[in-house]
Amino acid sequence: MIKYLKKYYIFCILAPLFMFGEVYMDLLQPRFMKTIVDEGVLGLSNNGVGDLNIVIFVGIKMILFVILGGLCGILAGVFANLCSQNFGNDIRKDCFKNTLAFSFEQTDKFSTGSIITRITNDITQLQNLVAQCIRGFVRTGLIIIGGTVCLISLDLSFGTVIICALPVILGCVIFFITKSAPIFGILQKKLDDLNGVMQENISGARVVKAYVKEEHELGRFSQANKGLVDTQLRVLTLFAYMSPIMNIFLNMAIVAVIYLGGISVKGGNITPGAVMAAVTYITQILNAVMRMNMIFQTVSRGMASAKRLNEILDTEPSIADGGFDGETTLRGVVEFKNVSFGYGRSMILKNIDLTVNKGETLAILGATGSGKTSLASLIPRFYDVSSGQVLVDGVDVKDYKLSKLRDKVSVVLQKSELFNTTIEENILWGKNGASHDEVEAAAETAQAKEFIESSAEGYNSFVAEKGMSLSGGQRQRIAISRGIIKDAEILILDDSTSALDLRTEAAFYKSLNERHPDITKIIIAQRIASVKDADRIVILDEGRINACGTHESLLETNEIYQDIYNSQLKGGVGEVE
Repeated sequence: MIKYLKKYYIFCILAPLFMFGEVYMDLLQPRFMKTIVDEGVLGLSNNGVGDLNIVIFVGIKMILFVILGGLCGILAGVFANLCSQNFGNDIRKDCFKNTLAFSFEQTDKFSTGSIITRITNDITQLQNLVAQCIRGFVRTGLIIIGGTVCLISLDLSFGTVIICALPVILGCVIFFITKSAPIFGILQKKLDDLNGVMQENISGARVVKAYVKEEHELGRFSQANKGLVDTQLRVLTLFAYMSPIMNIFLNMAIVAVIYLGGISVKGGNITPGAVMAAVTYITQILNAVMRMNMIFQTVSRGMASAKRLNEILDTEPSIADGGFDGETTLRGVVEFKNVSFGYGRSMILKNIDLTVNKGETLAILGATGSGKTSLASLIPRFYDVSSGQVLVDGVDVKDYKLSKLRDKVSVVLQKSELFNTTIEENILWGKNGASHDEVEAAAETAQAKEFIESSAEGYNSFVAEKGMSLSGGQRQRIAISRGIIKDAEILILDDSTSALDLRTEAAFYKSLNERHPDITKIIIAQRIASVKDADRIVILDEGRINACGTHESLLETNEIYQDIYNSQLKGGVGEVE
């Protein structure tokens, strides 16, 4: 974390310097008060006759020094916040950048709720820690040291009070901080859980309402919230004991100063003003020690958050960049060489050997869980193979720079992720700087042009969050438009026409083949009608290639394909034209 502070070292220096000025002004005030009492009121050096001019003159000096100290304090706060906020901003950007580079497995490991908590709440805690270190610690340390020196300079006997009181109060602080520090890590995890429940319910609000599960989800939220509240109460209860105990010792110290000061005044060794100054100094010192309570709370919480943020910053993305960013002689060729893949010990794909040629349309069909999406996800390296090789244009995908590889591949998923902006901006995600004519052409290919132009604002119509202002078929067609406009060598359609009726789907595939004959197309689907016109159809069964051929050949020779055909088409789901 220190490297993030180095950029703002000027602020790290200026904040303590101005804080020194504020503390110095504070430490002068008891001295001025001593002069007002001893000379202005009691007139100890003027035969007991007070002097109003001294009261006015010194009072004005006190006011001016308070104003000067206040200005120093403001500047100290400004520079401390400039440092902490910029520091937090840099860490937040790096954490987010690292998160974007995580593989799906790494994102799942942290969980969405936890990542949100770390990039928001944990960074706020760390910013508070930095601000306290360059402002709160400096102020507290200077007051304790400077106040002790000033107190002893008034009378050495006052040093006895400090020697007795400080170890006891510091002991209290250390005891309570030691007890509370481990709880802060637990507190942040409880916040993770709460954010996780909230994130799930906001994104899945329609499902919750459809199944009338509001009460059930309220129970889950209440349970997560109770865990957070109970943990917070454990910390607050500890510090609730701390403040009264420390106040007792503070007041005992003040009584001791007054008692010793009274003896010294009677003996003529010290003036009443000096006793008043001593009481103020002891109050300043012990209040500073008590403020260590809040400072150490911030430090403990900040350190727990720093550890959690380091887990994100220190996690190397499991999908690492390769070094190849050159041109290839082949275009749009995909090869799977003895590929196996699984999550942990569970193997999903086993010994896959397959070549997809340039401009070919390959369909992948199989039961749920057969590994269709996993196979396609290996091409743009959303995951890495467990064994074997995946080659794009003759180069192992692991050797590519990720940006170069993913420029070659366009992926359209079944779940259409749209953004809260215009329809045109959503399509333009596929290609920076594309013209409006290109947007229209992509929409026309995807069979989206008609419904877009019939809307009130056309391509400038705003899409609600996650595309909820559109039907499922409309969302899919906009997502397909985004995939087409990218003009990549390889287009992967992962069940991305499932919400389209058969006529619209057929019109889309016909238009796609006519307008983009050179693009290699990999279609993952559940419906025979979606794949029947493909050049080849791969049948996946339990992670293995069971068969590969045309619609006609598979219909004659493959039992799995025949079963799917009979269940869908002869059962009345649709017709093969």
